[in-house]
Amino acid sequence: MAYTAFNDDALGFTTRQLHAGYDPAEHHMSKTAPIYMNASFELGDFDRGIRLFSFAEEGSSYGRYSNPTNEVLERRIVSLEGGGAAVAMASGMAVITNIFLNLAASGDEIVAPRTLYGGSLTLLTKILPQYGIKGVFAADEDDAASYDAAITDKTKAVFVESLGNPNSNVADIERLAEAAHRRGLPLIVDNTFATPYLLRPFEYGADIVCYSATKYLGGHGTLIAGIGVDKGGFDWLNGRYPQFEKFYEDNREYIPENELKRFMFSKRLRMTYLCDLGAHMSPITAFGVLQGLETLSLRMERHVYNARKLSEFLSSHPAVTEVCYPGLQSSPYFALSEKYFPKGPGAIISFRLKGGIAAAKRVIENVRLFDFMVNVGDARSLIVHAATSTHFGQPVSVQEAAGVFEDTLRISVGIEDIEDLITDLDRALRA
Repeated sequence: MAYTAFNDDALGFTTRQLHAGYDPAEHHMSKTAPIYMNASFELGDFDRGIRLFSFAEEGSSYGRYSNPTNEVLERRIVSLEGGGAAVAMASGMAVITNIFLNLAASGDEIVAPRTLYGGSLTLLTKILPQYGIKGVFAADEDDAASYDAAITDKTKAVFVESLGNPNSNVADIERLAEAAHRRGLPLIVDNTFATPYLLRPFEYGADIVCYSATKYLGGHGTLIAGIGVDKGGFDWLNGRYPQFEKFYEDNREYIPENELKRFMFSKRLRMTYLCDLGAHMSPITAFGVLQGLETLSLRMERHVYNARKLSEFLSSHPAVTEVCYPGLQSSPYFALSEKYFPKGPGAIISFRLKGGIAAAKRVIENVRLFDFMVNVGDARSLIVHAATSTHFGQPVSVQEAAGVFEDTLRISVGIEDIEDLITDLDRALRA
């Protein structure tokens, strides 16, 4: 037998989501990646211990640094994303927070749009400013020139979501990457709503991609997880990042120079932040994400199909005043959707109702199939009132800048029979 599918990136996406990154020969021929429930691992001989703790050799030493189950997940995501290295963490917010900390110190800035997940907004507007790191927001999230205008000598990165939350506005990744690179900055893309099946941001110039793997990658609402992916090759020694210059000098003796330079971001993310701040993903969680990934492409096809049908239904409903879904020809993002999402622009729909917050409350109280939950990306369909949940506590002006109003509902469209979803939502809207 010559099984090599685990290391063949020429295979199709659906094939790789089942096989990439896992060689059974390295795990007692177990066909499914085992769960390694270890706090620590044998170091072997004295010299190997030095190599492991200097990160000159990849491998597991202590569970907070790495774990064989997690390594399989990281390799699989790298293959699906078309990246170079990945770091798995305990949650999507842990990944975003540690990415920002890896890039910025007190006095530095991150440029972003206001059309972000509420947790990311809170991080940039309330939490990181306590440590001297400031979120600076583009005046127009749809105009790359606005991001360029917001960049200063203090800026360390541009951060966007490929599909914004909650309105699925489409980021023009190619133009944003060009704007960031002209100033010697990386572009970070939160690709949670899209997944690598619908969009691979590296192909359009992004440098770092992150996920709340809680959502579509896991797919079943059973775990909390996050993953950061490093494309590799960004010049971290361009004069903007003194912390990377020091990291390079501290580690060039141990790590091969080409590898160190190419993956300096992900290595520092793991060695400095995962190891020392401790947001390690449980191997049981990594196993759960791997299980979810095995059906990712199949689920996303159904998610997108249902979202198209449901958005068309909502667009013609008399109780609805506005539908935000970039797959609709009426959407201002339709052209960008056609460019970046030929397989479909995800399955998150937001819509506004006649009757304000009272109408939104009635709809939520009358759905019988949609779950009233803040999660997205579940195989089941979910509905939420963003202003009082995902964006709760943000000033009204900030909420509205993000496209969140008191009459806004957000739907994460699941994989149920579309006829059942339409019937349930229609009944609730008529209430």
